[in-house]
Amino acid sequence: MTVHRPPAAPSAVTLIDVAKAAGVSPITVSRALNEPQLVRPATLAKVQEAVKRTGYVKNMLAGGLASSRSKLVAMVLPTISTQTFADMVQGATDRLTAAGYQLLLGIVGYEMWREEILVETVLSRRPDGVILTGSLHTDSTRQRLQQLGIPVVETWDTTSHPIDMSIGFSHEEVGHACAAHLLERGYRRFGMLTANDPRAGQRTQGFQVTLAKQGVSVIASHQIQAPGALPQGRMGAVKLLDAHPELDCIFCSSDTLAHGVLIEAQSRGLRVPRDLAIMGFGDLNFSGCTEPPLSTVRVDGARIGAMSAQALLDRLNGSEEAPAERVINTGFELIQRGST
Repeated sequence: MTVHRPPAAPSAVTLIDVAKAAGVSPITVSRALNEPQLVRPATLAKVQEAVKRTGYVKNMLAGGLASSRSKLVAMVLPTISTQTFADMVQGATDRLTAAGYQLLLGIVGYEMWREEILVETVLSRRPDGVILTGSLHTDSTRQRLQQLGIPVVETWDTTSHPIDMSIGFSHEEVGHACAAHLLERGYRRFGMLTANDPRAGQRTQGFQVTLAKQGVSVIASHQIQAPGALPQGRMGAVKLLDAHPELDCIFCSSDTLAHGVLIEAQSRGLRVPRDLAIMGFGDLNFSGCTEPPLSTVRVDGARIGAMSAQALLDRLNGSEEAPAERVINTGFELIQRGST
């Protein structure tokens, strides 16, 4: 009986195959792929043409083993469904790609145990650096990253005890600034609509502390599942306004929630801000386009991403421009618009 075997898979094209096709040495091919600036333009063109003809794919793992560099940077985020985090990813990606690195992205929600599992998995890929969101982690995550000795940047927050480096801003200060602004505008009967994530909690804490110093307290608050969407913002407003129609201001942990509050307020015939003021956070791309436009807090996510990537690159390259300070406060900007 004749046995029909499937055709053997073609062998992977090697660097030696490319060298033969280009008529140069394997060392020259390696240099052209890894340090093209050191190769004469004519030779580089021959190698690039040979790569196209042979279909050669560079083995990043082998290169990483040879140089002790994987050319990967891991970034851990709670979500990419919000513009602020998406901007941060773009800012980091642009800076890393220009330096020959690739971003390995992981999404963990807002639970530290999920972050711990993902970090352990990501570290098996031997990243050259790690970018984390926030400064709250499990003891195991902190210890594991400190033991490895690779550059780590904690973003979107500030801490006096970073794992390595911290680039972000104080959420409590955001809350202080929002409360001071609203008090100055004359509002006194406050409601809060917040997502149940730790950084939103820091903002609401700062908000309440500042109110308390002026003898004012929050009348009502409602918490929703992070990160929060527009429908949740509107339903949150329903709960707050049904129970406390006397509210004259609602402080929201995001512009998305604030937008939902605005829609509900207008559906009830409430005039914003005369009957009800609304304050958000994030300065998302729609925030200046609502009617009235939303007062909010602007944070430059793209800048935080780019600065974090650059801090890692400077550390990896041993640059004298590597940040001398372990904690960098990027600040924020309160944007007063028509909703307050």
